[in-house]
Amino acid sequence: MKLTKTLALGVALAVAMMAGTASAKDIKIGLVVKSLGNGFFDAANKGAQEAAKELGGVEVIYTGPTSTTAEGQIEVINSLIAQGVDAIAVSANDPDALVPALKKAAQRGIKVISWDSGVAPEGRILQLNPSSNELIGKMCLTLVKDHLDGGKGDFAILSATTTSTNQNIWIDQMKKQLKDFPGLNLVTTVYGDDLSDKSYREAEGLLKSNPNVKVIVAPTTVGVLAASKVVEDKGLVGKVYVTGLGLPSEMAGAIKSGATKEFAIWNPIDLGYSATQIAYRLVKGETDGKPGSEIAAGRMGKIKVGDNGEAAMADPFVYNASNIDQFSKVF
Repeated sequence: MKLTKTLALGVALAVAMMAGTASAKDIKIGLVVKSLGNGFFDAANKGAQEAAKELGGVEVIYTGPTSTTAEGQIEVINSLIAQGVDAIAVSANDPDALVPALKKAAQRGIKVISWDSGVAPEGRILQLNPSSNELIGKMCLTLVKDHLDGGKGDFAILSATTTSTNQNIWIDQMKKQLKDFPGLNLVTTVYGDDLSDKSYREAEGLLKSNPNVKVIVAPTTVGVLAASKVVEDKGLVGKVYVTGLGLPSEMAGAIKSGATKEFAIWNPIDLGYSATQIAYRLVKGETDGKPGSEIAAGRMGKIKVGDNGEAAMADPFVYNASNIDQFSKVF
């Protein structure tokens, strides 16, 4: 009888220990990116993992499709729903196509936010923008102007996909603000689908078709790197410049070669960190994420949700020869 009680006590202790182990990872957050193998999102994942470690009891599942398609992201989202995650934070390849899958997630009690590239409001609680869309548009045009003699000349845009939410918003902002940059002439916009090889071909093609283009601005880390390589490979350094949004670690060579004088980006590590913090606070019930609310985001302070259900993390930062060596070691 005593042995039976001892055995029962041992089993109970084992179960309790197992339960304790499980609870160590009791909040699961799916961090869905546009595509895997993208340096920007790999850096964002570093920040997400940092937040998870800092918060404790959090597991971040870093995932995404192999190519930048809505279909691929829908498969990933359905898989996360099946895994029973507590939150999904997605950088969307399409603002509308993901909504049905994300609604299904919400119906299962999963907290859904978008970050970087948003989804339609009906598909998420809030959208975390890396910066103000207006400021990003203005920054891109300012970078173009600063690369042109006298601030005047032809330029072209190399974007990601035609349905990429954030890219389209930033391009729209650039077009709206062109009136404030009378010397700039936008010639064309091409799309490289955030694929290195296609972005390279599109940049190469637009320069052949538009020999008067002096600057390519790419509001995508994949595009700005690919276009810089075209300028270098074709011997166009000093004749054509590339700028836009890039990662210091990837763009250091372009700065040193002269393919670009400067570019801008926010810190993707901070962006992944902030998205994870927000998702966690929603799961814990510390915020509802509604317009007007302020959400604690660890070392990033408090992030306020605007009336449109969107929040902005920080202003873009400019990188050039004076600081590229310092930041290229970070991300």
